[in-house]
Amino acid sequence: MPESSGVRGVKSAARTVALLELLAARADRPARLDELAMELGVPRSSMYQLLQTLVDCGWVRSDTTGSLYGIGIRALHTGTSYLDSDPHVRTARPYLDEASDALGETIHLARLDGPNVIYLATRESHEYLRTISRVGRRIPAHAGALGKALLAERPDDQLPLSEGPLAALTENTHTERAALLADLAEVRKRGYSVEHEETVPGIAGFGFALRYDTPATDAISCSVPVARLSEEHGARIVAVMREIRTKIESVLTPASGAPDWR
Repeated sequence: MPESSGVRGVKSAARTVALLELLAARADRPARLDELAMELGVPRSSMYQLLQTLVDCGWVRSDTTGSLYGIGIRALHTGTSYLDSDPHVRTARPYLDEASDALGETIHLARLDGPNVIYLATRESHEYLRTISRVGRRIPAHAGALGKALLAERPDDQLPLSEGPLAALTENTHTERAALLADLAEVRKRGYSVEHEETVPGIAGFGFALRYDTPATDAISCSVPVARLSEEHGARIVAVMREIRTKIESVLTPASGAPDWR
């Protein structure tokens, strides 16, 4: 288990977190007791006791037979509390609405979390079907506009990426580090990121890092179907999103007495 500030981790707590993250990652695919015990390297009896405790607390749910397990409703409550308590998310929401009204496209706010970005807020376009993005979803940072905008805020030797080939979400996703670094260099010159069907087939995106933190941890983006992405529309998206970024950054300066979360 990792240690923080010289404090040894609590084994039972680490095991509980690992179980909840595993169930969350499975989404709509419930797991059996034996699967979970094997995946986490935990004795079957210990896993059963842990699952029953979490079921009783509402963090895990089971089916009527008691043989399948999935993430529970308490996880939703906690996740919602995170969003409601975050001043950056609260402040950005009306500006996301403004961008959505101006462009008619899907607007996102996301945060870098290790090698991934997590969607914190989304304003859906009414012009086309929902893409894979939704609040709480985790996407590899190298694969889309949001992540590339945030990676470009960091030196190449400090990127939070694993060694070896990068995971491909589509045939256009960067899977070689050299190609990604070349793209990030262009992002730094341009001031925003561009993706062409790298996360979802048929969808392009423009990403803008929010620099109220150094390096930036949050970004906004606009997603648009490639079939509607004319040169004129792309230029308008960039202009509107730059303005929205400036507005958000102007009101999100560090507040006196506010916690400095890490």
